[in-house]
Amino acid sequence: MTDRSRRMLVAAPLLMAAAPGQTAFDFRLEALEGGPLALADFRGRALLVVNTASFCGFTPQYEGLQALHDRFAARGFSVIGVPSNDFRQESADAAKIREFCETVYGITFPMAGLTTVRGPHAHPLFTWLAARAGGPPRWNFHKYLVARDGLAVRAFSTSTGPAHPELVQAVEAALGTAAAG
Repeated sequence: MTDRSRRMLVAAPLLMAAAPGQTAFDFRLEALEGGPLALADFRGRALLVVNTASFCGFTPQYEGLQALHDRFAARGFSVIGVPSNDFRQESADAAKIREFCETVYGITFPMAGLTTVRGPHAHPLFTWLAARAGGPPRWNFHKYLVARDGLAVRAFSTSTGPAHPELVQAVEAALGTAAAG
């Protein structure tokens, strides 16, 4: 592989993230268990995409995220957990992440594999989200609420917990924008 082709591969995610007309549903993550986690499978649903970590002071937010997912799932809402070690508070072992999430917090919402969420190697989804909603995550448990159309994005900081009235109202508003998909 030449230096030029290596540079093209590194630049490709940035070019992909800037495609006109692109929606959140055009991206794929790797699932925590392996294989694709295609956001196209969630088309028409409102999504809360959250970068997570198992060993963070904000890790107890998992409980609230699961409650939010359970409360609104039937109305067309999904939480998507995206474990990241960008802040050095996550295991590199997918099985350990899954075991922790299931045994400690009973997580049933979809979880991506370990993903870079900021910086030059950020996953294209997070580059796209950051461009639409005030920048990249500043810490673990940063939340991006994606509307049913896959275009409108609103960010919520780490300190805005899943049960915070502003976040809950935003989820309710996002769900009121169209019929469940």
